[in-house]
Amino acid sequence: MARKLIRKATLEDMPILLEIYERARNFMISTGNTNQWKNGYPSRDLLAEDIKKNEMYVLEDEDGIQASFVFYCGIDPCYNIIYDGEWLNDEPYGVIHRIATRGLKKHMADIILEYCSNKIDNIRMDTHMDNKPMQNFMLKHGFKHVGTIYLKNGESRLAFHCNLKEN
Repeated sequence: MARKLIRKATLEDMPILLEIYERARNFMISTGNTNQWKNGYPSRDLLAEDIKKNEMYVLEDEDGIQASFVFYCGIDPCYNIIYDGEWLNDEPYGVIHRIATRGLKKHMADIILEYCSNKIDNIRMDTHMDNKPMQNFMLKHGFKHVGTIYLKNGESRLAFHCNLKEN
């Protein structure tokens, strides 16, 4: 199997990060998800902020960067209140946001999830109600839909939680 490396992103990675997220926005539109990641989200400034906070990662192989994502262990303020359900537990958790790939190779999200789950086995994620590919990915990997959260801008997201100790 080809070499895969996950590392913290740097500002020098910005051109490929912008390309990856542009491709992800186009993919979302092609799969019927026209309401998530609108107006150039995530912006260059947000990506730079994620890099400075040491929360942005890239997955690269011999052909270069193939995917990017945000990962951290700690409190996501948007997860403090959940509607129409409840989190599986109140234990410390990892958060994965903004998984996106160049679309050139398969199973990049699987590799990302494996990396994160090696850091912590209690993981929370959220996605837009129209993002069926991400919902299917999470359900396939043992995540449970546990309710609804609201982002700082007031938009709702489906909340998912997986405790790998219990799977």
